[in-house]
Amino acid sequence: MADYQEILKRYWGYDHFRGIQEDIIRSIGEGKDTLGLMPTGGGKSITFQVPALARPGLCLVITPLIALMKDQVQNLRGRGIKAAAVYSGMTREEIVVTLENCIFGGYKFLYVSPERLATDIFKVKLRRMDVSMITVDESHCISQWGYDFRPAYLQIADIRKLLPGVPVLALTATATPEVVDDIQARLEFREKNVFRMSFERKNLAYVVRHVEDKEEEMLHILKCMSGSSIVYTRNRKKTKEITSLLIRSGITATFYHAGLSDETKDIRQKAWLKGEYRVMVATNAFGMGIDKPDVRLVIHADVPDSPEAYFQEAGRAGRDGQKAYAVLLFCGRDKVTLKRRVNETFPEKEYIRKVYEDINYYYQMAMGDGLGCMFAFNMDEFCRNFKHYPVQTDSALKILTRAGYLEYTDEQDNASRLMFLLRRDELYSIREQNPDTEKLIQVILRSYTGLFSDYVYINEDSLASRTGLSRQQIYDTLVWLGKRRILHYIPGKKTPYIIYTRERQEAGRIYFSKEVYDDRKASYARRIEAMLGYATDEMHCRSRMLLRYFGERNEHNCGQCDVCLSRRAEGTGRKNEFESVCRELAGLLSAEALSLQELELKTGFPEDLLLEAVDYLLAEEKLVQRDGKLAVNKNS
Repeated sequence: MADYQEILKRYWGYDHFRGIQEDIIRSIGEGKDTLGLMPTGGGKSITFQVPALARPGLCLVITPLIALMKDQVQNLRGRGIKAAAVYSGMTREEIVVTLENCIFGGYKFLYVSPERLATDIFKVKLRRMDVSMITVDESHCISQWGYDFRPAYLQIADIRKLLPGVPVLALTATATPEVVDDIQARLEFREKNVFRMSFERKNLAYVVRHVEDKEEEMLHILKCMSGSSIVYTRNRKKTKEITSLLIRSGITATFYHAGLSDETKDIRQKAWLKGEYRVMVATNAFGMGIDKPDVRLVIHADVPDSPEAYFQEAGRAGRDGQKAYAVLLFCGRDKVTLKRRVNETFPEKEYIRKVYEDINYYYQMAMGDGLGCMFAFNMDEFCRNFKHYPVQTDSALKILTRAGYLEYTDEQDNASRLMFLLRRDELYSIREQNPDTEKLIQVILRSYTGLFSDYVYINEDSLASRTGLSRQQIYDTLVWLGKRRILHYIPGKKTPYIIYTRERQEAGRIYFSKEVYDDRKASYARRIEAMLGYATDEMHCRSRMLLRYFGERNEHNCGQCDVCLSRRAEGTGRKNEFESVCRELAGLLSAEALSLQELELKTGFPEDLLLEAVDYLLAEEKLVQRDGKLAVNKNS
């Protein structure tokens, strides 16, 4: 039996596993297909990294989160563990080098975006790799009933056929019972095997505030509470507007969304993690893989479109186990906005066919051509040229992706990278005439490692600072060195991509199956309704509502959400009122015996409260009833 505890201590410095981590590790370590359900902050990465290090071979990690993929590769390398990644946006040469390194270089982890699984080059190289286990992160994406279904995940079952006998570990933070069964079926589990960590967060109070002025309420909450906070909103423009509002109100804040450069996002994220900013105002692009345990408050200024998304984002509060709050701000307009999202996310089929036809004109793609062609995609230019709206266009392209006609990747920020093509000794033998070029090469060699065997991410601004050259000079010099075949330089480029996965089809023949469109639209509408139900229900415990959605039933209320506190306050108020009625009745009846009707006329108490008090006092033998009249029991 592998010493998992020793590996945990050696690489991560922890003495003990948390929750169900060790159960999952031992299950996959015994070669069993395993599904782990672990809420945000449960420590999912440990469950595959530890067993992978305990056995020979490579762990193949499939995840759609490219930013998280890059972070985990960097973190593993920082611990002295060889790791690599392959994802959309890399050049063919980069992919070949990375995959060859995984065959011959003793790598322990290969992170792959699901879109890469179906490519011929990946399948060919995979057959030559010594794969010990497959990890499927965000595994709910394989289920059409999941809130974030991705067709590329369906390729994983085919990959399993190329790796017979290799066990699979599926991980997710959010899955309904229906999705749990679907994950295991689609990944072709040999037998059902699920480990569940309770989704209940006993330290997290869920609150819904019904307000018309969300900004005023947000400021009120932030001023009443202390500690690190996140404010989530749906669009990029509002992140900046809310940040400005908070700063004007004396609250330190910054904003984060996918449209920022990698460097800017990294700077702001690190500053917030260090506490230089109290509040991070962000779209849902922020938070995945962020491990800040002392977040005291998460506010949603806009309502997410599914309980799954809300649970994940709200769950970033209170990961240190201390009391924290998740507040959803809700107003009358939100109901209309949420309902409208159904049609925005699932535009009419004819509209989707029109977008497909316009994409073909945009790239001047001839009928029957296109298979395998990859293009950078400028959404603004496309929408301007063909009179489309970006939200509906984005949705149409995602549905075309699910239908298998093309692959549309979300906007990615691909940092610049380079690899030296000459060997180190050959490089040292070159004597450049330009001292600036010599200086740049020396700074690159001192600043980065692995430059002769793999592509390495570089930062031109950092190189400019260290060399005293301008950013443009850095760029021009690297391009010149590339032309001389001294190195291969790939400048950073921020853009989505469109890849044709089939030859161009006639728009009229584009077919959307029931599973791709109708079923998905109905499922999305149900999640919208579930989210509206959560926001508008003022009778049931918020925590129990969320837990019930994920198939977890407990018999107790949380006692700390707004509903529980409201009912407790009502109960306390009624108790005080009840005790007051009992005292007044005892006073009146000590002076004279009265009938129930006479008491009602004298006191004016509500009938139900009066009857309840009389019944209680009779049961406690503090009153007696004689000849239809009530009197104080002198013997009590």
